[in-house]
Amino acid sequence: MLACGVLLLELVVSPAPFFAAPRKKTAAAVPSAAARAAALKRVNAALEDPPEHAFEQAGALAPVFEQLFRMSANGDQPPLHVIQFGDSHTAADELTGGLRDELQQRFGNGGSGFSLAGRPFLGYRRYDIRGGGSTLWHSAGLRTGAGDGFFGLGGVSIEAMRAGQSVYAQGECDSLEVDYLVQPGGGSVAVYVDDQRRDGFSTDGIELAPGAVRYDLAPGLHSFKVVTLDSHPVRLFGWVADRNAGVTYEALGINGAEAGVILKWNETMLATYLQRRNPGMIVLSYGTNEASDPTWTEEAYQDMFSSLLERLRQAAPTASILVLGPSDRWSRTRYGVKLVTGIDWVIAAQKRACLANRCAYWDTRERMGGKGSMPDWIYAGLGRPDYVHFTAPGYRRLAGALFGDLMEQYEIYKKVRTETDF
Repeated sequence: MLACGVLLLELVVSPAPFFAAPRKKTAAAVPSAAARAAALKRVNAALEDPPEHAFEQAGALAPVFEQLFRMSANGDQPPLHVIQFGDSHTAADELTGGLRDELQQRFGNGGSGFSLAGRPFLGYRRYDIRGGGSTLWHSAGLRTGAGDGFFGLGGVSIEAMRAGQSVYAQGECDSLEVDYLVQPGGGSVAVYVDDQRRDGFSTDGIELAPGAVRYDLAPGLHSFKVVTLDSHPVRLFGWVADRNAGVTYEALGINGAEAGVILKWNETMLATYLQRRNPGMIVLSYGTNEASDPTWTEEAYQDMFSSLLERLRQAAPTASILVLGPSDRWSRTRYGVKLVTGIDWVIAAQKRACLANRCAYWDTRERMGGKGSMPDWIYAGLGRPDYVHFTAPGYRRLAGALFGDLMEQYEIYKKVRTETDF
């Protein structure tokens, strides 16, 4: 999500038999208790010993820190929205869920914010809002961005062509917004809140355009449902379930996605929905898939990533932009398990693009222990045996490290702000 140098097999942490490709089919070697304990010790050391400068271009975080400062100082401030775009690491909502919990515990729960409608792909989930839908919805966009580009804020749309198709969700909120596509010949829908029918709406319009309908609600837990009323096309993008104060952390991940997919989304529509959300911070978390994609060169990837940052900056000029670099990754081959060295140039290209566009950068691989550290996470029970993803506790450990680094930088910001505030 690549031009590479010579592939180097770096067996930096684990016993050789664990990585060697067996000549015959045998049971996988099980690490000893001592090996697991040693691996966990190394992971803990990496996470508990933050670098002196955890963020490159940390000054880019000043706008979101100022919003957090005002929220803490004045309780009647508007909510702060954080939107993270990413691949499967984001779609799992473990890392993002950990960050959401930490931020909301300290600064207040702003609700779930924007989430995709229905169940647009296997593996999509959000821990702060639960939902689903009937079976005759068809998804578009996804990791390839195939389609007309009108996919809403999250790069994924669902569409139905028959009456009686529904999507539903439940969450804590003070207001509900339904985002949809206005289109010639669009169908009509009914909206239900807490099983009570509200005024619905038609999606018919002169041309393709972003649409949104908002409902003000009493504070609390609400269920909501949208039902198609006819056999005309209805395309939905998602829900916005907000509270009047606090922080939202909106996870918009797509399994298998690369950062360039966002450039396939309709630019005007994306800008419109970003401006409606008015995010305090946009987070990008890509690179795992690009690292093994042979269609990229380092220079082409840097140009694409820089163009993406420019587009987001133009759409949300007041937002801080934070890029989370890819984590350490290995791949299985017929000869054993090897480092995916493409991660090296992805990180380098992302860092240069962030420097050129005044965006903050957090090097996930370095923070988890550096190049070759994923086997330690697997031995420690914090990484999955695919050498790409983490277990739920592993993602939460990473979230804790990132939150701690953010808050350390926030405290520096508060100190400087207080000393210079006349």
